[in-house]
Amino acid sequence: MPMTTATTVPDEALVLAVDVGGTTMKAEVTDVSGAVLSSGVRETPQGEAAFETMGELGDQLLAELTPAQRAAVARASVVVPGIIDVERSIAVFSANIGWRDVHIGDRFTARWRMPVLFEHDVAVAGWAEWRYGAGRGLDDVCVVILGTGISGTLSVGGRLVRGGIGQTGEYGHISVRHDNGLPCACGNIGCVETVASGASIARAYTARTGRTAGAAEIFALRDTDADAKAVLADAVDALAAGLVGLVHATCPELIILGGGLAGAGAALTDPLHRALTERLRLVPAPRVVLGEFGARAGLAGAAWFARQGELA
Repeated sequence: MPMTTATTVPDEALVLAVDVGGTTMKAEVTDVSGAVLSSGVRETPQGEAAFETMGELGDQLLAELTPAQRAAVARASVVVPGIIDVERSIAVFSANIGWRDVHIGDRFTARWRMPVLFEHDVAVAGWAEWRYGAGRGLDDVCVVILGTGISGTLSVGGRLVRGGIGQTGEYGHISVRHDNGLPCACGNIGCVETVASGASIARAYTARTGRTAGAAEIFALRDTDADAKAVLADAVDALAAGLVGLVHATCPELIILGGGLAGAGAALTDPLHRALTERLRLVPAPRVVLGEFGARAGLAGAAWFARQGELA
């Protein structure tokens, strides 16, 4: 996909942002103030079919605009999970959605007749929380997005850290249960994601009790249900174990929690801070706070990215 130069679109321009998650994809057309002119949600299909659904969702939102509004949409961004290669415009792999080596090319640029940027959903979510949300003004920040999967970003010395093909932190695929862990969709055993993601918390509670409950309900039960308390303690333990090496290596000032599970609030931030404090001996435990964008971090980040033209 041809990339635009790193220029900000004019203030009067509108942007289209599409944020693809493991369960649903969301999209919005917004103005410079963040006001939403059209929005939509679709279930995320498995495999390469997800990319056609992204296109259809964008078509829907653009069709809902007036002719003048449609003419004002200057740029779009599509942000997706998994491993991506931005330079070659390839969605390399998504463990949760099941695509592999999907070439994006100019499919969205041609379809919507505008420049379209392609990025990792967590890269833009973490960047937005660092630059415009809970981490603004700080140089050393780790953002952890907790939802269907677990990943995040790391900013060190005022720069967003990117890997060899531009990837951010796949914290959910750090193996922390080597001997008795569960198989992970990535092919490894005992990854953080097999214990601490929303779906894993729900599965663990059902395995212990025979009852079905979502992660939010389990958090709500933590003070009255011993099984809920045990499942959540295990999830926090796994998450802390996955993050402790990163904290030793980079000493972030702040850990920001975003994504769907961040709705648990202090029931998540407080025990995670305690668990990190118990493990750290040589470096101080960073503060742990909730992101300002919550579950909307990816969508808000996608809109900022489309408007700014780069993650800087």
